[in-house]
Amino acid sequence: MDHPPGGHGGQDQPAVSEGLPDCYRHPGRETGIRCTRCERPICPECMVDASVGFQCPECVRQGSGSGRGPAPHQPRTLAGGTIAADPRLITKILLGLNVAVFVAVLAVGDQYRLVEDLDLVGSVYNPAADQFVGVADGQWYRLLTSVFLHQEVWHIAFNMLSLWWLGGPLEAALGRARFLALYLLSGLAGSALTYLVVAPNQGSLGASGAIFGLLGATAVLMRRLKYDMRPVFALLVLNLVLTFTWPNIAKEAHLGGLVAGTVIAIAMVHAPRERRALVQYGTCALVLVATVVMVVVRTATLPVVFAL
Repeated sequence: MDHPPGGHGGQDQPAVSEGLPDCYRHPGRETGIRCTRCERPICPECMVDASVGFQCPECVRQGSGSGRGPAPHQPRTLAGGTIAADPRLITKILLGLNVAVFVAVLAVGDQYRLVEDLDLVGSVYNPAADQFVGVADGQWYRLLTSVFLHQEVWHIAFNMLSLWWLGGPLEAALGRARFLALYLLSGLAGSALTYLVVAPNQGSLGASGAIFGLLGATAVLMRRLKYDMRPVFALLVLNLVLTFTWPNIAKEAHLGGLVAGTVIAIAMVHAPRERRALVQYGTCALVLVATVVMVVVRTATLPVVFAL
């Protein structure tokens, strides 16, 4: 709705709201957050971190509100990132990389030879090279390349549509660097859990782990902004049901990405201002360490698995 809540002067506010107002800069985007200075409704893309609450970009440009002229510090996002002119730049780049790799897979052809070179596999014998290949054989890059790899049209279409829907608001709220860290670490955590649990010769690919990380982060962000949680919970439940009932789904990648994304997002949006960098970078580092530990443990135990 385009109108602010009713009530004038000393009149009482209505007991029941008719719905959330739209962001004054982006009609159609409902929001429960208002600028602490002008009190206009603002969406995550327009929220600038202030000493108390959030301000809209116009109030930030006008000054600090203390009579001292424009504020000397650079405007920040909800998570402390820099306000960007294009809040979807990293989302677009990630989407472009996924599509480019998919096109390369189709172009190379030869029974998806590129898929065999880049997918996530623990260790499998390659008769053409007369050797074992996989993460356990030193090809750690497969943990990351598999996150950008798709083999079917429906698979990349679903993941890229999810990336576009979830990525934009998250990138606007977190900032580019933090959003990129969230995406990559979620994808790596999903790959690591898959490598740890599944059979070493079972291949896996797709951005689903990273997408589930964005889904978990979206739930954390919506709760932080006091949005209605029912839609995101319904979407999360639906995706988890599909994860455990749909055949040939790498549920380990989904769960690993979901847990990592949720943990990172909690640190991003709830870190206290005075220790923000320490909490955010420290949490990302811990997630990365946990990912490396899973990979090292699995690699160390694979010879035992083969001996059985």
